[in-house]
Amino acid sequence: MNRSNYLLTGIVGSFALSLFALVLVPQAQLGGMQPQFQDDEGKVVDIYPIENRGIVAGGRAVYISEGCIYCHSQQVRDEQNGTDIDRGWGTRRTVARDYIFDSPPLLGSSRIGPDLANVGSAKWRNEPVDENAQYKPAKRDAAWQLLHLYAPNTIIHNSKMPAYRYLFEKRKISGQRSDEALNVAVEDGYEIVPKPEAKELVGYLLSLDKSHPLKEVKTATPEVAAK
Repeated sequence: MNRSNYLLTGIVGSFALSLFALVLVPQAQLGGMQPQFQDDEGKVVDIYPIENRGIVAGGRAVYISEGCIYCHSQQVRDEQNGTDIDRGWGTRRTVARDYIFDSPPLLGSSRIGPDLANVGSAKWRNEPVDENAQYKPAKRDAAWQLLHLYAPNTIIHNSKMPAYRYLFEKRKISGQRSDEALNVAVEDGYEIVPKPEAKELVGYLLSLDKSHPLKEVKTATPEVAAK
């Protein structure tokens, strides 16, 4: 065998080894992963995660089209590799099972804004306002999210987030003011209401909750530890 044959064999072998280690092994480990089921006396009482459908699926498409992934991540690092849990971004690190219905997973790599992996969890949605908190969010319910999309600086001073006002409509009030109207200053007789895209995006954001107990990862708080 001459030198060129050795070289070719080495190249093919390196490629095959890389394919096996980086593609085939991860596929064998993760490709068949299924949701975690919890049953009680033969009856399924809990499934996690569940597939995104309806308004959530539509909102995910808006999230992608508006480029939210360029400023926000959806991955909580463990305590050995970061301060995400201390910041209040989650009660546990995220794992592969969290993303089995996400195609593609919107992990992100930039954090100009906070991580959103758990922005829809009860902790984020219902936490009372704390002006002295450095990282933990205020109560971020649907009304908060809509106002934040329309005018970020009215909620967060010096926010770098752009205003997504084109996802809203300024219209003349006909009869009573809409229940969906934002609490913002606007000329008399008019109101600002969200378009379907804004409502879908907020629906998606409020669906983001990766705090569910999983058998393969411990949580940061004993009360939600997996059983």
